[in-house]
Amino acid sequence: MTQDSKKHRWLVLGASGFVGSAIVAELRQRGALVTTLAAPRLSSSATTAAALAAEARALSEDLRPALEQADIVINAAGLATPGDGESPALTGANALLPAFLALAAHSAGVHRFVHLSSASVQGHRRVIDESSNCAPFSAYSRSKALGEQALSLVRAETSPTSLVTIRATSVQGSSRPTTRSLVKVAGSPIASVAAPGTAPTPVSSIDALAWFVVETGQFAGEVPGLVLQPWEGLSVSDVLTAAGGHAPRRLPQWLCRFVLATGYVTSKLLGERFHGPIRRVELMWFGQEQTPGWAESAGLVPPSAAAKLLENARLSH
Repeated sequence: MTQDSKKHRWLVLGASGFVGSAIVAELRQRGALVTTLAAPRLSSSATTAAALAAEARALSEDLRPALEQADIVINAAGLATPGDGESPALTGANALLPAFLALAAHSAGVHRFVHLSSASVQGHRRVIDESSNCAPFSAYSRSKALGEQALSLVRAETSPTSLVTIRATSVQGSSRPTTRSLVKVAGSPIASVAAPGTAPTPVSSIDALAWFVVETGQFAGEVPGLVLQPWEGLSVSDVLTAAGGHAPRRLPQWLCRFVLATGYVTSKLLGERFHGPIRRVELMWFGQEQTPGWAESAGLVPPSAAAKLLENARLSH
């Protein structure tokens, strides 16, 4: 059960980024009253959720006036740097910032605060879900997981303010460099999947994510503290066929696992420098299943747009 977007005042942080700009476009298409705000640049050396929450409490009052005119605040800000190493800037943007904004939103009387996280926090799990279980495998995913943990502490002390974390999956967009790279790989002789190639994949479309974020933000009832972007129904072969225009090769699973294991060991020796690209190969070969979550139970499953998006990206390449 959702409400009319026009009844709310929306504020989006990170509006100049890939996800934030799509959310703003979705809101404006619906005729909603939306404003944007540049996210403050924060830095932190904290390594625990409790330490981050304490830092956030000390800062939160600084931003309250900017949030007082909003009913719903969307945080799409952060550093999307899967290949980078640990840094105070990465922790500040992906872990401290969401806790800081959530506390400021609560203090300002915001009705709902929605934070964009990443399904990468669950790492190599065969099935991703809406549990708090995390198994991050890189500096980026660790920073996002730490942000989720800090927000969980904040949510426990800010009720009844509605604080929601959405785990975005492998989001694609025609303007995104990772999507252009996917199209190149899918159209090349190295396009391949682990046999039999029917594994589900969390590859999704930016349009579906933007729609889901808005619907979640304006949902009239209670929303869980952690929700997963719904699956768009594609298999690993579906993705490469749409992006490359032909069916991919099928490789023996044992060979794929050997290559991945060797790649991760090598990358770890080099400071996890190649964890991001190797993870993308792993998703291309094996995909990743996801359990139906709150979105399905609430009837908030957008029409699947990922295959068409990839096909259009291929044709315009």
